[in-house]
Amino acid sequence: MLEIKVKTFQELTTQELYNVLQLRSEVFVVEQDCVYQDIDGKDQNALHIIGYKNTSVVAYTRVFKPGDYFKNASIGRVVVSEKERTHKYGYDIMTASIDAIKSHYNESTIKISAQTYLKRFYNHLDFFEVGETYLEDGIPHIGMIRTS
Repeated sequence: MLEIKVKTFQELTTQELYNVLQLRSEVFVVEQDCVYQDIDGKDQNALHIIGYKNTSVVAYTRVFKPGDYFKNASIGRVVVSEKERTHKYGYDIMTASIDAIKSHYNESTIKISAQTYLKRFYNHLDFFEVGETYLEDGIPHIGMIRTS
């Protein structure tokens, strides 16, 4: 069972921040073999949605109110530890992120920049493609919107 916590940047403990950055680096930099600037100065404006299994951080997203990242509210840095993906925690962390946007920002329209190979995953969460595919940090992405 995944325990999910929603925190502002200021509410994160040093250990929680370390664990989140470690998971993001483990997946986005090492596993996906992508050299990019993960620490981008945007974490301070985000709500951090953290999924714990026991005491380990195994899933994470960051969410933004409208205007902070895109015109609409948005979800980014969606990540689940490779060894925990069989448990479908991606759906749990995304559902919690959608709920956090509704409860904290009173928004129902959400935009994401999705890796194209994950389109079907996001379709199951009612996100649908908008625009053309594009490269972001050398990885094919597509914009997706959820309006319900």
